[in-house]
Amino acid sequence: MNETKSTCCYCGVGCGVIIQSEGTRIIGVRGDPDHPANFGRLCTKGATLHLSARHDTRALYPELRNARNETRKRVSWDEALDRAAERFAATIREHGPDSVAFYVSGQLLTEDYYVFNKLAKGLIGTNNVDTNSRLCMSSAVAGYKATLGADAPPSCYEDIDHADCLIIAGSNTAFAHPVVFRRIEDARARNPALKIVVVDPRRTDTAAAADLHLAIEPGSDIALFNAMLHVMLTENLVDRDYIAAHTEGFETLARTARETTLEAAAAICGVAAGDIVTAARWFGRARAALSLYCQGLNQSTHGTHNNAALINLHLAAGQIGRPGAGPFSLTGQPNAMGGREVGGLANQLSAHRDLANPAHRAEVAKLWGVADVPARPGKTAVELFDALASGEVKAVWIACTNPAQSMPGQTAVRAALARARFVVLQEAYRNTDTAAYADLLLPAASWGEKDGTVTNSERRISRVRAAAPAPGEARADWKIAVDFARRLGEKLGGDAARIFPYTDVEQIFNEHRESTRGRDLDITGLTYALLESAGPQQWPLPEGEVTGRTRLYEDGVFQTESGRARFVDTKQLAPAEAADAAYPLLLNTGRLRDQWHGMSRTGTVARLFNHAAEALLDMHPRDMAARSLAGGDVVRIRSRRGELAVRVEASSDVKPGQVFLPMHWGSQFMSGAGANALTVPAFDPWSKQPELKLAAVAVEKLELPYEIVALARLDGASGLALAESLQPLLKNFTWASLGLFGRDEDFLAFYARCEAAPSTELLAAMDAALGLDDKDALLSYSDAARGISKKIRFAASRILAVRLAGETRAASWLKRAMMEGVAAPELWRFALAPLAIPPAGRPPRGRIVCNCMDVSEDEIRAKLARGASLTELQRSLNCGTVCGSCAPELKRMAGEARTQFNAAA
Repeated sequence: MNETKSTCCYCGVGCGVIIQSEGTRIIGVRGDPDHPANFGRLCTKGATLHLSARHDTRALYPELRNARNETRKRVSWDEALDRAAERFAATIREHGPDSVAFYVSGQLLTEDYYVFNKLAKGLIGTNNVDTNSRLCMSSAVAGYKATLGADAPPSCYEDIDHADCLIIAGSNTAFAHPVVFRRIEDARARNPALKIVVVDPRRTDTAAAADLHLAIEPGSDIALFNAMLHVMLTENLVDRDYIAAHTEGFETLARTARETTLEAAAAICGVAAGDIVTAARWFGRARAALSLYCQGLNQSTHGTHNNAALINLHLAAGQIGRPGAGPFSLTGQPNAMGGREVGGLANQLSAHRDLANPAHRAEVAKLWGVADVPARPGKTAVELFDALASGEVKAVWIACTNPAQSMPGQTAVRAALARARFVVLQEAYRNTDTAAYADLLLPAASWGEKDGTVTNSERRISRVRAAAPAPGEARADWKIAVDFARRLGEKLGGDAARIFPYTDVEQIFNEHRESTRGRDLDITGLTYALLESAGPQQWPLPEGEVTGRTRLYEDGVFQTESGRARFVDTKQLAPAEAADAAYPLLLNTGRLRDQWHGMSRTGTVARLFNHAAEALLDMHPRDMAARSLAGGDVVRIRSRRGELAVRVEASSDVKPGQVFLPMHWGSQFMSGAGANALTVPAFDPWSKQPELKLAAVAVEKLELPYEIVALARLDGASGLALAESLQPLLKNFTWASLGLFGRDEDFLAFYARCEAAPSTELLAAMDAALGLDDKDALLSYSDAARGISKKIRFAASRILAVRLAGETRAASWLKRAMMEGVAAPELWRFALAPLAIPPAGRPPRGRIVCNCMDVSEDEIRAKLARGASLTELQRSLNCGTVCGSCAPELKRMAGEARTQFNAAA
């Protein structure tokens, strides 16, 4: 067995991993104890990375569609890239460079990003290259630039250990960045005096762990932060000396803050005025105050000012540039930071250069060996797809991202992709929602198969190393882009071979490194050799130094013309949409603990569905009662842009008038486009980041009395082929959900509801996919008059597949029996009875809370009901003792049990 050090491919924490491989197969993964981002810890997603390194759903060879209405066919790499070069060259010659665009990803490596940026801006001459980081981090970028002068997070993870006040704003850190949350828990254990304030409309597991939860109304962040500054001014908690020595523009902001009365802010935010005072005092009196923030601030039509309003507090209190103090944006993707470093956005240039600055454009052109770099800003994400819809952009190259699920306003986005003249999709997975629109599909290497670098939230650059070869004909992203660039250059008459001379990934890194010389992110002292010998390094690390800088602005000098930080006069603004009579509820979207983005990777790992099996709509019990809803009912959610059918569950974690829906599920896993069928494409004027966090919706009950459940064992290396064969059937049902479950073995679950029994053809297609047409290994029951049809396929007394239609009471205990390998004949008899009644002693097991140790919610609650403490719970069941991702939920459940016990006493 071989072991290879690399980096996790999920969130921006940037955890180090050690990949175990045998031959061409990745067989295991564990946390790297030497990596300073995680010191060996991994979350549930990172700890199961090896289980996602399967080839079932991978794109394995190039596929080309010769005409819009034809199925794509396998072609060689030469034919694929020649055709792409011909189409792009013809489009550019006829319509100009801005008629083509590239939409790439914060999951690319820095070297991949660098080549795409150079391809668009240097070879083609268009700034139409943007990234899905626009959807998650661009407001953080704009906020840092507006206040501190550069997109440079000043803090680091070590600051968590030194803070005595921590504000977490718009981030469910316990779910979205679990390893960071473990560090917060450790810091609190060492320092019980640490005060934690969580700003979030929902009572998340992060909020439940706070000393103070400010459950503000969505979109009222600026009113809150300005009111906190009002208190700090009134009580003389600002640092006048720091303000005078190191900042500018304070008096203008101070006037706005003084006008923001506590009473007015409390009314806007929906929180008690006294709680705002408490938060301001904790922050203003702290020896060291740190803030962590993410999409709740960023994904807003005033996301830049949300960020700036929080940074204003740090500048006013001098809480920056010291251990434990600073505004710290948590990056959403593994390499959104690296993309920002190379200028891989439509309004940026390499190494934090300004596109509007002629001198900066000249510097980049000289470095690249091209005549010039275009001055006109390119199309950002929402603008790009609007331009596809209008025909202004005619050809688009999409790499390592899934806009047919992740972009807001999916109806319009999918129509734009359908209208585009030529769509190239460079992707590791063949079955994403975007793949259906690709004229050319190019197979890309993925995690465990790539070499290069990534940068995490704390500016730390880590090596990514390949542990196994890419499957089939898949290639590294940078190689695909370089090969295309050379072919396109020949057709456009340029010297692309000179501009793209790379034969290995380190050459690209070295050129990128040179582009940073003298810049705020100078890494001219960093080499692959240093990363190999000394491990991950933070920037800046200029030539002549041996280690990077832990935190920035310790000298009080900022990356502005004056060297002073700038206060931004932030004023409360309304969100793009408000609730009204037609759409009376506010929808919030966000992440779950065990899934990632559009689930192309995590959706292949069965155990990652055990904590949340489907996309459920969280709604306050009062709102459910007003609509005569019960948990498990199917509802239709409508916005001004689209609709979606999901099941609803009661939750007091959301306020009345608000609902929450996870963002991971798309058309591959449900009968609809997912949460972004509903979200708003309106965006922030500075960052161009759309308001994915807030939309006005209506919710109504759907009467769907006919139910179908299918369960199947996924056998063999190509088990996920079954899921692929069932995915096209999802759209035939009013509501349907497809997912996996299991631990030692993988199983599939397909649930659907409709108004009446489906056609015999639809059931036959489902049965064929499940292998339920094999009469030699089949038991069945049918009652046509009552619309009941049931089938079970088995082998060697093991249940292989089940399909229940019209009567599904047996589904939950059949699911448990399949997982546990129970195959007694009486199970089949009960399952196939006209009204199935579970055998005695076989209740459903319930939701899995601890994936590492396979511990269910029912088992945990049973222990707590008998008086077990959290420590006793962990000792007896071992839950929360491995990766710790479930620890916040365990603590919350234990706290609820104590409250109930005290109330009963």
